[in-house]
Amino acid sequence: MPGSVDYAIWLLGTLLELGVVVCAISRKSFRRYLCLNLYMLLSFLVSAGRYEVLSLYGLKSFEYRYFYFYSDALLTVFLYLGLITLYLHVFDEMKVESHLRLVAVILLAGTAVFSYFVVEQSQQRILTRFVFELSQNLYFVGLVLTYLLWGAILKLRETRARLIQLVLSMGMYFSAFAATFALKNMFPRVPGVGYIIPVFGCLLPLAWAYAFWRLPEDARIAPARLAVVPR
Repeated sequence: MPGSVDYAIWLLGTLLELGVVVCAISRKSFRRYLCLNLYMLLSFLVSAGRYEVLSLYGLKSFEYRYFYFYSDALLTVFLYLGLITLYLHVFDEMKVESHLRLVAVILLAGTAVFSYFVVEQSQQRILTRFVFELSQNLYFVGLVLTYLLWGAILKLRETRARLIQLVLSMGMYFSAFAATFALKNMFPRVPGVGYIIPVFGCLLPLAWAYAFWRLPEDARIAPARLAVVPR
C-alpha cells in the first residue's frame, strides 16, 4: 500500500486539479480552454475513483491495475487534445484550424497503430498492454509537440502571458515524464524516482491555476523576455 507521503502528494494533486477548474470558472475561462479544464476535471474524478478502488481491492489487485491503466490512457488522450487546443490558440490568426485538427487525428491514429504493432510483437497480447503502450507513446508525442509549439511561440513572437504559462508548464510535465521513464530504465532500483511524476502532477495544476487566477487573458509578456534575438 502507498505510504503517508504518497497519500499526501496524491491528496494535494487532487485538490489542485479541482482548484484549476474552480479558478477557470471564476475567471470565465472554462469554455475558452475547454479541453484543458475537462482534463483537470476528469483527472480529479479519476483520482477519487482510484482511491476508492484501491481501498476496496488493494494496490496489487487486477481491479486496481485495470482501472489505473484504462483511466491513465483516457487522461493521456485528453491531455493530448488539450495540447492541440493550445496549438489552435497560437495559430488562431492564421485560420489553419482544419489542418491542425487533421494532423492531430493522424498523429493520434498513427500512435495507436504503432502501439498496436508493439504489442503484437510481444508475448503479452492483451488489451491492457496496448493501453499502456498507447499512454507511453502519447506522452512522448506530446513532449515533441510541446517543444515544437514553444518554437512556434518564439518564432511568431507570441506574447499572451496565460498561453505561454500553459505551454511552458505542459512542457515541464512532459519532460518530467520522459526523464522518469529514462531513469527507471537505466536505474530501476534508485529510490525516489517514482516521486518525480506525482510531484510534477501537483506542479502542473498549480501552474494552470495560477495562469487562470492571476493572468488575465489580455496580459502580455514583452518579446525580449522570451528570447534574446541577436542583432
